[in-house]
Amino acid sequence: MSAPAAVPPSLPPMASKPKKQPYPFYLGGLAATIAASITHPLDLTKVRLQASGDKRMIESIKKTVRTAGARGLFDGITGTWMRQMSYSLCRFWAYDESKKLLGATPQSPAWVLATAGVMAGSIAGVVGNPGEVVMVRLQGDFAKPPEKRFNYKHCFDALFRMVREEGPSSLVRGVGPNVFRSILMNSSQLASYDFFKAELLKTKYFDDNIACHFTASFAAGTVATTVCSPADVLKSRIMNASGPGSSSTLGVIRSSLAADGPMFMFKGWLPAWSRLQPTTILIFLTLEQLKNVVDWKRGSL
Repeated sequence: MSAPAAVPPSLPPMASKPKKQPYPFYLGGLAATIAASITHPLDLTKVRLQASGDKRMIESIKKTVRTAGARGLFDGITGTWMRQMSYSLCRFWAYDESKKLLGATPQSPAWVLATAGVMAGSIAGVVGNPGEVVMVRLQGDFAKPPEKRFNYKHCFDALFRMVREEGPSSLVRGVGPNVFRSILMNSSQLASYDFFKAELLKTKYFDDNIACHFTASFAAGTVATTVCSPADVLKSRIMNASGPGSSSTLGVIRSSLAADGPMFMFKGWLPAWSRLQPTTILIFLTLEQLKNVVDWKRGSL
């Protein structure tokens, strides 16, 4: 009688790769706050060019230093922080959530990513509007004659005084152009960064590293500046105005066309590009490094 055949030992089941946890929702806002703090002098100059009679970027910077000293280049920095930790935090979170709803990946077509950007921009434009108004007013104050200045001490003083002196409706001043600009910004900056990054990674010249992130963010910043310029100018002029009838979008367009012609829509493009380009690069480089820190802390890097 033959011996029974030996049964081969069973192999242990292969462990499935754990699903990657989502990153903390605040990373985008934190990265944007760091970037905006570094580039604040350029953002300040852009707002003052758009809202005042200053004509040239260098002259506007010299005027600021001459009247308020080097510290004047950081006028309104608290408003910038308020804006980034409301608007930018919301837009990065909403963009990621919108991509999940649409089933979008970095390899998705550009229009899918842009749709997620539109959804994120619609939400963030409303949530971040009070911070946007505060930021614009704080930055533009010293460009005005002394008798027309708001003289806010900091972002919270501005917020409380606006509600007390102008009513809660002052917090939604310019919300239409701001939401429109937010939609343009997120559908161009965030979506184009994802798109350019994915396209670069398809080539043999780039890996997922700082060189790739820098190149993709440089392209995204240029696209976003050009797309957003008209809405950005309108937003600054409406939010920086005060008095009855000054919040009318059509009224601001008519007066701007009469004073500066149709090219007013691109007034301040160079300082806007000079500010948005390094800001965009710094945001995405910082965000990618913050993600690396999170991965390292989780032990998945």
